[in-house]
Amino acid sequence: GAIVGVVDVGQDISARKNAETRVSMLAADLRLLIDSANAPIIGIDAFGCVNEWNNKAAEITGYAKDEVVGCYLVRDFIIDEYKTAVNGVLHKALEGSETDNFEFP
Repeated sequence: GAIVGVVDVGQDISARKNAETRVSMLAADLRLLIDSANAPIIGIDAFGCVNEWNNKAAEITGYAKDEVVGCYLVRDFIIDEYKTAVNGVLHKALEGSETDNFEFP
């Protein structure tokens, strides 16, 4: 039962840690850009639920981010007259297609 040897394995993870730090800094920069943009930035997930709502969107609509995140953008915030058009544009965007000159109602 006596210990006759020890094996140790080490790995340099400094490159990974540096990459993680760069990613965190980039995420913080993007967050600042989104929050301070002079245009409304609204994001939705694949189900149409709001997952991004910047300060300008809150200013224009009167809804704070915490009031809208998780809500369905079209169902909850677009008037009936425009739901079909907005839904179509958003579905195209989620598929990677752009729509030019669409005025968000």
